[in-house]
Amino acid sequence: MNNFIKKWTESSLILKILIGLIIGVILGLTIPQIDMLGLPGKLFVSALKAIAPILVFVLVASALSKAGEGIGRRFRTVIILYIFSTFLSAMVAVTGSFLFPVTMHLKQADEIIAPSGLGEVISNMLLNIFTNPLLSLSQGDYLGILFWAIVFGICLKKVASSNTKNLLSDCADAISMIVRGIIQFAPIGIMSLVFSAVSESGLSIFIQYGQLILLLVACIATVALITDPLIVAIALRRNPYPLVFTCLKESGITAFFTRSSAANIPVNMGLCEKLGLDKDFYSISIPLGATINMEGAAITITIMTLAVCHTLGIAVDLPTTIVLCVISTLAAAGSSGVAGGSLLLIPMACSLFGIPADISMQAIAVGFIIGVIQDSAETALNSSGDALFSATAEYHDRAKVGKAVNFLGKFAKKSE
Repeated sequence: MNNFIKKWTESSLILKILIGLIIGVILGLTIPQIDMLGLPGKLFVSALKAIAPILVFVLVASALSKAGEGIGRRFRTVIILYIFSTFLSAMVAVTGSFLFPVTMHLKQADEIIAPSGLGEVISNMLLNIFTNPLLSLSQGDYLGILFWAIVFGICLKKVASSNTKNLLSDCADAISMIVRGIIQFAPIGIMSLVFSAVSESGLSIFIQYGQLILLLVACIATVALITDPLIVAIALRRNPYPLVFTCLKESGITAFFTRSSAANIPVNMGLCEKLGLDKDFYSISIPLGATINMEGAAITITIMTLAVCHTLGIAVDLPTTIVLCVISTLAAAGSSGVAGGSLLLIPMACSLFGIPADISMQAIAVGFIIGVIQDSAETALNSSGDALFSATAEYHDRAKVGKAVNFLGKFAKKSE
């Protein structure tokens, strides 16, 4: 048994995930009636979601209690990268929507309560930040968790003894060990998640609303493979693709199937550790990215809004599209605090064009129809971008960038 466990943990996680993916598709097509096969996937995601809030709180507090000089520069860099990349993602979505305009069949949607405007989104974000910290932990509200962890960590830095800081650091290491154990079950969990998706929707989801799905996926792929690498290349003055492909492979694949940025936080932290990043930095930048780095959400909001405009024959001028990109960027950053995420922020963006709520709400229903693909691709871009820009910010801050790139090359070979 010990030899089996050793071989399992030492073998390639990506290869095991791909095998699980294939098995999940086969089982979903052949025996979709066996619902119990979907249970391991639910347990896997639930376990990650359960441990992630505690992991974030302890790691952020521990990191700040021991934070040294230079960390602040990296935070400024990574926040700029998060916001700028999200805005560029919205611009890519606008360009794609005008080059390949698509329409949608708007049907009556169920009654859904969505934010009435950007002010309500910001108000909800602030209320979530200042909520009870124990409530934030129990509900997985990362805005509140980040705020209270930062306050707690800064206070510990000023008043705690070295023994207290070491104890908190030991707790963080113990929780990280638990996370690594959970991640070892990723191939089984993803096999189960793929089984559930295929057994429920079959392969027909690729045909229904095919043009809209293709546009969404094409814009997400453009951001992942062109604009994000361009940002990294400018920041590091090096070939960005080894780092980009590593993040997509190690983080994006898992996020695609879990469809949860929160559940992928432990995966990203493990990736940052393998990349040799400073734990004091990435333990804060990764959960921060899961909250505000929402490139995929900005793409979804923009494309769905413009699809409604094309359907209704509404002319959209250039100045209005720039305003739409700004709104999509701000709204995407707040989508983590909205139940239903980016889809429920579509009516807010549609209001910019005077589209009534009863019509824009119907676009949400279309979003739920294609959600199996849209949400998966969106989350993969969001989550892999958290690791990508965390690494970029730290490598940019280092005096010798060449050393970081050489390490990445060794890591890529090791992963293979």
